Amino acid sequence: MATRIRLRRVGRKKVPLYRIVVTDKAAPRDGRFIEVLGTYDPRAEGEQVTLDAEKAKSWLAKGATPSDTVASLLRKAGVIDAPA
Repeated sequence: MATRIRLRRVGRKKVPLYRIVVTDKAAPRDGRFIEVLGTYDPRAEGEQVTLDAEKAKSWLAKGATPSDTVASLLRKAGVIDAPA
């Protein structure tokens, strides 16, 4: 099973809020997921991302691929290195 780390929208209309989840690559955006790694609130003034870095590193070690947006959030959180 190919796994992917991506965003899952949970906010109401006009108020986006996302969960960072590990899911099967073929699952729909807001469909079934394996594990929640954290949250992302793009409208927040202060801290926008809450993330369990250990779980994220564990899933990356198992071969999970982050989406482009999640990869940038993981770089900002210091979980993965910035590209050279």
